[in-house]
Amino acid sequence: MNRKFLLLFLIFSMFFAYGQEGKTGWGFGGVPAVAYNSDTGFLYGIVFEAYNYGDGSHYPDYDYTLKPTWTRTTKGSGENTLFFDSKYLLPNDIRVTAYAGYLTEQALPFYGFNGYEADYNINFEDDTTQADYLTRMFYRHERNTLRLTADFQKSVISENIRVIAGFGYIDTQVDTVDEAGLNEGKDEDLLPLGAPTLYDNYVASGYIRDEEKNGGVTNFVKLGLVYDTRDNEPNPMSGVWTEALLTIYPDFLGSDFPFTTVTATHRQYFTLIENDLSFAYRLGYQQQIGDVPFFMLPWYQSSYKMTEGLGGSKSLRGILKNRIVGTSIFMANMEARWKFYKTVVGGQNLYLALNGFSDFGQVLTPYEVEDQTLPVVADEGLHLSFGGGLRVVLNENFIIAVDYGMAKDEQDGNSGLYIGLGYLY
Repeated sequence: MNRKFLLLFLIFSMFFAYGQEGKTGWGFGGVPAVAYNSDTGFLYGIVFEAYNYGDGSHYPDYDYTLKPTWTRTTKGSGENTLFFDSKYLLPNDIRVTAYAGYLTEQALPFYGFNGYEADYNINFEDDTTQADYLTRMFYRHERNTLRLTADFQKSVISENIRVIAGFGYIDTQVDTVDEAGLNEGKDEDLLPLGAPTLYDNYVASGYIRDEEKNGGVTNFVKLGLVYDTRDNEPNPMSGVWTEALLTIYPDFLGSDFPFTTVTATHRQYFTLIENDLSFAYRLGYQQQIGDVPFFMLPWYQSSYKMTEGLGGSKSLRGILKNRIVGTSIFMANMEARWKFYKTVVGGQNLYLALNGFSDFGQVLTPYEVEDQTLPVVADEGLHLSFGGGLRVVLNENFIIAVDYGMAKDEQDGNSGLYIGLGYLY
């Protein structure tokens, strides 16, 4: 757990779920989000999923799903998102996946560029130390993001091969941490006012350019191919899910920074014990080409959902979020999944599962800033983490996920506890 958090938990024992017997009509479930951070305040909200199975003819597939998330902190951070996915709503077998979200983040992690080449010194942000302490916000900056995306997939040649086309609008606003706002309402200033952060230092040194230091608009179009033979999308026991994507951020669409992203992701699933034990792995590669702004480096493209990393709950569990960013990056995940208990509760299929995993990644091509030489304190290498987790699964689709990961190297942090919904891949 991050030492700056006095308490961090999600009370998943209070989750609720509902579904029609026979798996028709609507089914839904959610978990309350509850956390406390001494800097950003008390977090509260709900992570929710709703599924419509129609007449049940597609089960375990759903006709469509809605996944809203709403959280707030008492100091002003918030997450407001809505995700939609359907393979059956549009005619001509066109799958649509859409996302709308507005995120206000007062203390987004920022550890510099190129992995181990940028030193991570926990003492700079640990107020229990004396000599080296600067501010708990040293490896943080403020970011507000409005993101709207839609992807459309259509089978060609065979049912398992799909072409994908999509578009997106991303408006990112970046600034230094508002220490005065975070101190508001406290008896004493817990955050030193005016203490420089790593973001401030990078701006002052020119490692973050003036034209990108406060964010910008990055609109894009996406094209690609997907090959998918999974037997069950939420938790496959067999099959592959492979994709190659080209995402273009052209200035004629209003992007402030014209650049291109090439992404290739391969996932494969093996049955070790029929219906009970499986092994899954994921390989991912992403290359940025052109005038990519620093605040877009952590985003990883996908045919399902854009995620942020490397590092954190969606990529390398146990490693600090956004610890590993560069012009080109590689990641890999390996995971064994065991369904150790199955039952039926109130007409609903329920199973419990354990998973053990190892995650690793690396910057392959370092991020460079024109006319600037970035500091290098060590050679980049492989970032490794490992851990385990628990899944509570209702009707194959609603999945409560608990993962605990540990970083191998203290330069990547210590450990992380993640509670949410769904398998990682």
